[in-house]
Amino acid sequence: MRSAVEIVGANAERARGHNRQVVLERIRKAGGIGRAEIARISGLSTQAVSNIIADLLEDGLIEERGRRAGVRGLPAVQYGVNACGGYALGVEIRPDAVFAGVLDLSGARIAAIRRPLATRDLACVTQTVQEISSKVIGEAHVPRARLLGAGIVMPGPFGTTGLSGSASELAIWDSVDPAAWFADALGMPVEVENDANAAAVAERVSGVAKGLESYAFLYFGSGLGLGMVQTGRLIVGAFGNAGEIGHVPVIAEGEAVPLEAVVSRLSLQRALAAEGVEVTSGEDIAAAYSDRVPALMDWLDRAAEPLAAAVMMVENLLDPEAVILGGAMPDTVIDHLIRTVPLGGRSVSHRPARAVPRLLAGASGRLTATLGGAALVINRAFTPQIAAIG
Repeated sequence: MRSAVEIVGANAERARGHNRQVVLERIRKAGGIGRAEIARISGLSTQAVSNIIADLLEDGLIEERGRRAGVRGLPAVQYGVNACGGYALGVEIRPDAVFAGVLDLSGARIAAIRRPLATRDLACVTQTVQEISSKVIGEAHVPRARLLGAGIVMPGPFGTTGLSGSASELAIWDSVDPAAWFADALGMPVEVENDANAAAVAERVSGVAKGLESYAFLYFGSGLGLGMVQTGRLIVGAFGNAGEIGHVPVIAEGEAVPLEAVVSRLSLQRALAAEGVEVTSGEDIAAAYSDRVPALMDWLDRAAEPLAAAVMMVENLLDPEAVILGGAMPDTVIDHLIRTVPLGGRSVSHRPARAVPRLLAGASGRLTATLGGAALVINRAFTPQIAAIG
């Protein structure tokens, strides 16, 4: 087997950074692990692991977690991630508001706030992001020196495409590189992704996808998005627009319609409004479900079949370990869909002795993508590969 150094190549600086991520990933996955075991699993030399461990301890990213007795010799020191050793900022830009949150290295939420957007122009969005970022960092009592960076989340698609013109689109970024723009505005490294991708990565950092290498996340926003992780890396496409599953046609009540026209938060709101029931928040939807409002229950019945078609399409294209449902929907609605979606046998995922169910409930609520933005930063620190597949 080639060692981690050989995989990266001759660039010494790149190799050091890669090997550091290899060690961090092994420590994160294990929870507690010794140097010799890291060296054996990673292919790095024990001396190289020892040097990296020393650097990580000095940087405060890991901590000693006691000793474990071995077959012979002194008990080996165990190392784990220091949750307070670093933090990540997540910012979600919506057409009408900006959300911000801070996570520690374990993926635990430290603080989160929301601020409405006065206008959608570049100056207003930038100023709002700067102000809300400073405020949430202050509320989290996080030293800026401990911030690893920021993940900026915004609705797709990115750039001018055949899908342009949706109500959630932010056209100001068509001529501006948001990653470079916000790196300058915030004075820290920045990653930019859409909401579905950010939510998918968050599940890998601290959700139901911990321990999974290949999975998909169906994200309920205003529409319906898809985040895809294959062998630990996001699949983003050539222009960052992979996963626009909401625009895929499906058959619903005998006619072909875009999937998100029948399976999305917006389609649910429209179905309820047609029956005189107004919902404006996740809490409203949860209350309607608790009361078994007929219009909501009818929508759930109609959504089950096209959602099943979408899930099986994802399964047959990607062969994931699981498909995760989450986003801006109440847990009760997500759980109902998982229980009732009629998954058939015409799928590569329909097989005996599965390690995990075909459908899993992921994070939900209005901060799902915001905290996913912060998770992008944490995932990059712990992922020893190219972060995305183009």
